[in-house]
Amino acid sequence: MKRFNSYHSLNVFRLTLDRWEFPTHNHNFYEFIFIEKGCGKHILNEMSFNYQAGDVLLLRPEDAHYFEIEQHTDFIFVKFNEQLFIEKLEGGKTAKWMEVIKTLLQNPSSINGSLVTDAADKTHLHQLLQILLTEFAKTCAYSREVVLELFGAVMMMVARSHSTTQYGDQCPSNTELDKLTQILGYIRLHALDAEKMRIENIAAHFAMSANYISIYVKKHSQIAIQQHIIQTKLKSAEQLLKNGRQNINEIAMKLGFTDASHFNKMYKKYKGVNPKLARQVN
Repeated sequence: MKRFNSYHSLNVFRLTLDRWEFPTHNHNFYEFIFIEKGCGKHILNEMSFNYQAGDVLLLRPEDAHYFEIEQHTDFIFVKFNEQLFIEKLEGGKTAKWMEVIKTLLQNPSSINGSLVTDAADKTHLHQLLQILLTEFAKTCAYSREVVLELFGAVMMMVARSHSTTQYGDQCPSNTELDKLTQILGYIRLHALDAEKMRIENIAAHFAMSANYISIYVKKHSQIAIQQHIIQTKLKSAEQLLKNGRQNINEIAMKLGFTDASHFNKMYKKYKGVNPKLARQVN
């Protein structure tokens, strides 16, 4: 697989394309993508998602992706790495900026597509990104400081919007939200790794017992961790069915179901239709 490398702590640019000309690839940096206009499909970690104007994507270095453009698309790319956090801290700013962004980076966009769904937030993000593009091109006094603040504002807005979408008015406290977000982000990240999706292994990753992590997730999200796991697996299954590259047995094994029969039963229970029919519809 092709790997794209960048050695700049931050790069901001607009890309206008009628056809995606790059192979499937991952990076040595994080990539924030805003869709200004256009539509098509985003293939991310072997799963396909429709994209449209206003969508917000956040990819980590290990994420493999490419686009299938159906309608002329304008992208705004913000590429950054961990060096940016060091630069921000050396500027004497508080650590909260970095903590919020690092928490957000625990949440891949590979399951739910766009991280931001609120129309007003999308409009405000677009405005901020347009200013960021302009400031990034400048070299005058304090330009870098302005760019860092704008980048922070963009990421803070995404984090807030994403948290509101997930938890609504029942949002936990910041400390508990950070931990819960990390746990749920871990589940979404490893949806295709049956071994890592076992509750005891999730618990071990966060230095908790299986019993305690179950109680913790239920308390702070009102949903049992097993339900989070099943729903995440089935969301992944939905995308794998759409892709059509694997048969039912292969998908069942990939997601850690006992067998195809168990997978069919769970899919029908939660989705209201059997997987074969779901594939035919798609």
